[in-house]
Amino acid sequence: MSKKRVLSGVQPTGNLHLGNYLGAIRNWVTSQSEYENYFCVVDLHAITVPHDPTKLAKDTYTIAALYLACGIDLQDSTIFVQSHVSAHAELTWLLNCITPLNWLERMIQFKEKAVKQGENVSVGLLDYPVLMAADILLYDTDLVPVGEDQKQHIELTRDIVIRINDQFGQKQKPVLKQPKPLIREEGARVMSLTDGTKKMSKSDPAEMSRIEILDSPEAIARKIKRCKTDPQKGLEFDNPERPECHNLLSLYLLLSGKTKEEVTAECQDLGWGQFKPLLTEATIEALKPIQERYQEIMGDRDYLETILREGREKAELSANEVLARVKSALGYSTPL
Repeated sequence: MSKKRVLSGVQPTGNLHLGNYLGAIRNWVTSQSEYENYFCVVDLHAITVPHDPTKLAKDTYTIAALYLACGIDLQDSTIFVQSHVSAHAELTWLLNCITPLNWLERMIQFKEKAVKQGENVSVGLLDYPVLMAADILLYDTDLVPVGEDQKQHIELTRDIVIRINDQFGQKQKPVLKQPKPLIREEGARVMSLTDGTKKMSKSDPAEMSRIEILDSPEAIARKIKRCKTDPQKGLEFDNPERPECHNLLSLYLLLSGKTKEEVTAECQDLGWGQFKPLLTEATIEALKPIQERYQEIMGDRDYLETILREGREKAELSANEVLARVKSALGYSTPL
């Protein structure tokens, strides 16, 4: 049997942080041999909010290099840049014309971000989930690794597939493949260092809220030393009244490679002054090989550009075939 196909991506807006790595990329690496994987840098999504055009291309290459540095294996996976495959934009337009406006207006993430942007909110932000649907559907994707906060977007994608297949497909020959979300619990929600009730985020204006994969040992030590804790001695998992305690212990568990039982036994009688150096050392050691590999990759621009060119060529084979299938079903003529 052929392997199921997986697609996922990260926006090139700032450096990846521990939430991106532990919640997503490390899981991709661990399970990549089980699937046929397409991992893209979703730079079209990056401009749905205000961005710095002088940094977009640089950040795009940084994310691609970090994919490789974190352990994405080209034997099992294809890495490419979203905007390099024009079918993403074209299929989005076709899906726009099939998707009811009220489906998009009910998206929770749009409502939250629109409040922050006020009158400057763009059509692109509203349309973000349709572009995400196009990303997924262009590769006949079986599974999409997502956190709980993205599950609504996958449901929208599934609704779009049902609508197109019902209106334009044949009973035994659907136009588009129906994807499913792939949600893993462990490490799925890494929380902020300044607020244990909020996810670690690249968009948080407070740099102390996150540890970035490329942070220096000094920066890591400083952020952990100043992170929010509580006044209680003795550390424990799963106490809803101690969200920061649970988050920091979970980070230590994931970065040290120890079991929950081992971490519980080691830390249950510790104070924060004893625990923070342990977390700092585990974080520095876990990120060191990734940072070293990243520097090697960025030092060989030809190698990185070759990988992205080959990735684009492979991605286009699937994307253009699916796009042609959709255009045919919608009644478009074939180019002469």
